Amino acid sequence: MKAASFLDMRQVSYTFPGWPPVVQGVDWNIAPGEFHCLVGRSGCGKTTLLKLAAGLLRPDLGVVLLQGQPLPAPGPHIGFVFQQPTLLDWLSVLDNVLLPLSLQSAPGSQDRERAIQLLQQLGLGARLAHRPRQLSGGQQSRVAIARALLPEPSILLMDEPFAALDAITREELQDALLAVCRERGTPVFFVTHDITEAVYLADRVAVMEAGRIRHEVGVDLPRPRERDIRYSPAFNALCAELRHAMDALP
Repeated sequence: MKAASFLDMRQVSYTFPGWPPVVQGVDWNIAPGEFHCLVGRSGCGKTTLLKLAAGLLRPDLGVVLLQGQPLPAPGPHIGFVFQQPTLLDWLSVLDNVLLPLSLQSAPGSQDRERAIQLLQQLGLGARLAHRPRQLSGGQQSRVAIARALLPEPSILLMDEPFAALDAITREELQDALLAVCRERGTPVFFVTHDITEAVYLADRVAVMEAGRIRHEVGVDLPRPRERDIRYSPAFNALCAELRHAMDALP
């Protein structure tokens, strides 16, 4: 039996004034707790689709539904992690994570405890008082993930958050992200250029080209994901299918 949609995008289209259509008639849905990835070349509309899913942009046509209701304005129900961590240099790691709550009211002791627990889960329990400049790029990305998850969003949207990191750090962050989202049951919509990253993370992967979803594949690999799965025939077959789909597109 097919799971009910959590995020449902129906015939969504968007055009920036004076430009050709950026997103054209996209249908996509994410069930509760699922991890979906979107791959495609630069300029294909991936980030615009993600912003439509976040409510940062409003579709010209079509509708975006969250838990069956029209998507409201951006707020704490949507977690968003950008390409850069965008941390505030004058705040500690802990205060950076607490920032979304601090903008509404003074965080309480329970908020601080939840933030500390998140940072511990992400391997930063010993760096609560550090400033961002004292952290590596991978550690800064972990802080950004914790900050997005602290308000307990309904869904987490991520725009190539690991693109600037080395391969080993990326793999470590992929594992950390999967673990924390699995524990919380948080559905994720993740944009990446990296096919292997998409297959490792996702339950489902879509290929986007010229504003449309051109190909999609379900990732029937066991969870929790083990690192050695990257070298398995099934993993490589999925990567090859996605690459061939991208190569076949105009």
